[in-house]
Amino acid sequence: MSALEIGIASFPVLLALIFLRVPIGLAMFLVAFGGLYAVTDGMNVALSRLKHESYSTFSSYSLSIIPMFLLMGYFATLGGMSRALFRAAEAFLGHRKGGVAMASVGACAGFGAICGSSLATAATMSQVALPELRRSGYSGGFSTATLAAGGTLGILIPPSVILVIYAILTEQNIAKLFLCAFVPGLLAACGYMVTIALYARLHPGDAGARAEATRQEKLRALLDVWPVLAVFGLVVGGIYAGWFTPTEGAAVGAAGTGLIAWASGGLTWGTLTESFYSTARNTAMIFFIILGAQFYNGFLALSQAPQALSEWVLGLGFGPYEILIAILVLYLIFGCLMDSLSMILLTVPIFFPIITALDFAMTPEEVAIWFGILVLIVVEVGLITPPVGMNLFVINAMDPGTRITATYRAVLYFVTSDILRVAVLLAFPGVTLFLLRVLY
Repeated sequence: MSALEIGIASFPVLLALIFLRVPIGLAMFLVAFGGLYAVTDGMNVALSRLKHESYSTFSSYSLSIIPMFLLMGYFATLGGMSRALFRAAEAFLGHRKGGVAMASVGACAGFGAICGSSLATAATMSQVALPELRRSGYSGGFSTATLAAGGTLGILIPPSVILVIYAILTEQNIAKLFLCAFVPGLLAACGYMVTIALYARLHPGDAGARAEATRQEKLRALLDVWPVLAVFGLVVGGIYAGWFTPTEGAAVGAAGTGLIAWASGGLTWGTLTESFYSTARNTAMIFFIILGAQFYNGFLALSQAPQALSEWVLGLGFGPYEILIAILVLYLIFGCLMDSLSMILLTVPIFFPIITALDFAMTPEEVAIWFGILVLIVVEVGLITPPVGMNLFVINAMDPGTRITATYRAVLYFVTSDILRVAVLLAFPGVTLFLLRVLY
């Protein structure tokens, strides 16, 4: 077999290993190692490549942003920020039809601004909001679907671990990607709230309401969220004011949330140790997947498979938007079967060269950033798309009394909202790139 044929044959082998429950990082590493051995007809090249990829991957300064953002999310939970955000949103929205569900989405958006992980946002907010939703008369399926959808805001509203990895893979500016994710993130939160309002009117028995909070309660709730606003303003404002880089901003954010957690009494020696342990464990998992992906991508580059695929797609004669839509549809399909990190690491090195070779009447940087936001949103849809939406299982595990089929039925309304948002951002790239063009 030629190097190209071996590279193409590696795709079904890799997918087979993934479906056999082999960890994604290990699967990519094994396929890449075997492929390099077959292509170069020897062990020395594969071992040499492993040494080179390990050093070049983990010596990247940008990767240090990942454990900092993860640690910031743990400290934010210990500091009671998730509960404060929910109480504030509930004070202003809880008395409306579907208002407690809207408050859950708003709190998820706020927590996503200091977390960066979808699963962490979903799991944390469900502990706070799920009992309140059920106490207010919301059905189990509607409650779990709302929190699963709201949790996806954790990877869309900056800071986002997935955006950091995309930036590293495509060599883009992290700060610019964060900036361009703001408007789509706000659109997502607003779209979910509109979806909740429609659902509450179509299924009035599934949604409840609470008595309106007093003016004093609203003021107290607003005062309780000042730590979240302070951390978000310091990290994001500091990055765009030029005070520090995104990596330094992540460290400042972790330190700030740690101090707030300590001041609130949530950070003790025991919880500090557990936070460090959890951060190290999750960072190690992400880094191993990144190493496996980089090793596999190096093998693909040697086999010339991505270049051949790009030339074949371009030779079909389809227009740029037709090709882009086909790629996004593939992401939707993969989202039903794989987690978001695996999809990004596995597919971006293959699809990105195709996208950059197309003419969208934009600069290469704008195309790269626009495509990254679109991919992030479609990956986000995959987190709540049946049958294997990761957020759905996380939330349902916390509410065993609700059947997963009830969550599936309710979450389809949120999936529809996501698809409409993708259509808008696809048709009007300026919505995504507006802040980039204004500030840069």
